[in-house]
Amino acid sequence: MKNKRAVLLLAILMCTLPTMAEVFRYKYRQGETVKILSQVEEDVYVNRVFSHHALITNRVAAEITHMEGTTATHNATFMVSENSTRNTIEIANWGKEYTSVFQRDELGHYTIDKSYFMPVVRDIPVFPEEDIQVGDTWTASGHEAHDLRDGFNVPEPFIVPFAAQYTYLGTAEEDGKTLHVIDVQYNIYFASPNLQEALRYNTDVPATTMGYSHQRIYWDNERGNIAWYNEEFRILIETAYGNTFDFIGTAYAEVDYLQEKASTKVAEVQDTIANLGLENTTVRSDEEGLTISIENIQFMPDSAILLDSEKAKLREIAKVIQQFPLNDLLISGHTALAGTERDRQSLSEERAHAVAEYLTEIGAKDSTHIFTRGFGATKPIAPNNTEEGKAKNRRVEITILDK
Repeated sequence: MKNKRAVLLLAILMCTLPTMAEVFRYKYRQGETVKILSQVEEDVYVNRVFSHHALITNRVAAEITHMEGTTATHNATFMVSENSTRNTIEIANWGKEYTSVFQRDELGHYTIDKSYFMPVVRDIPVFPEEDIQVGDTWTASGHEAHDLRDGFNVPEPFIVPFAAQYTYLGTAEEDGKTLHVIDVQYNIYFASPNLQEALRYNTDVPATTMGYSHQRIYWDNERGNIAWYNEEFRILIETAYGNTFDFIGTAYAEVDYLQEKASTKVAEVQDTIANLGLENTTVRSDEEGLTISIENIQFMPDSAILLDSEKAKLREIAKVIQQFPLNDLLISGHTALAGTERDRQSLSEERAHAVAEYLTEIGAKDSTHIFTRGFGATKPIAPNNTEEGKAKNRRVEITILDK
């Protein structure tokens, strides 16, 4: 993701310049898919002792399926990938998926059923109805929704309310576009209701949630949406049994738009692949997007080291990928039925990662817009009792995502 420090400094400088009053509104377009990609780095402490450093990628694709006046219905898919490590990773594994349906009006207010775990932060930003001038402040309520099923066995989203303080700082120029800079801060102090009822089930639950968030939002008023934002945050949970969980970190997110679905170009891509003369390579559309399947992909024996012949093939496929600059990639690895289940799973993940790394290396896609996953031998496309069938099952699939 791009370095925004220069823009941030410019924004601060421009805050002193006189500007006219502005009206901020969300602008929705039915059928459009809004894509948000965020990266979070946080340190996690358990009972005040450092536990681990987490690298989290959040990917959101929200299709606007219905408009009612200036309120839009969003049908959204969320993917959360977390890597707990002390080292930086460049390519994220495809993680846990969530779906959500919600309405949002032109001022930014959400209407969402309590059963949905995503999005985590709701009603940020929310705008006043009146015009806003540089230096103006306003306050609006919002909510955070946390998924505590794994750690605390809380079956529904854990909702934490807050009141956010906004300040309009001014404008900044980025790539010839004027962006409006909005500072957002809120503190959290929330005592969990019905605590005694939860304790009846002999499980530890959050008693008090505290913390803060400080965001700097860069708003595209012409587009009617966020262009990007950064954030510093801390969340401290104290439980009924006296345990503490402390999350301290930073986040960065950018917003983009998918104008058309890659899957509508299957016939064109099939023709391109045929003209390139690429063997053992097929193209199809599926529920995720447009998938290019490379069967019998060749690596060094029992490894994830690509042979030069396969690198040449990927260089040709990269030309196809570059025709879809706004679409993310999902690389899936598959193996034949050989070895242990654990070894097959590990090898499929490593080979998907090797293909993703090479595509990044040759400039087919930036590393923040490419994801990997492995299926081992769980999704065969041919019988594993012949060498021909095993060769087909040893494959890597490159999906140009529609959403």
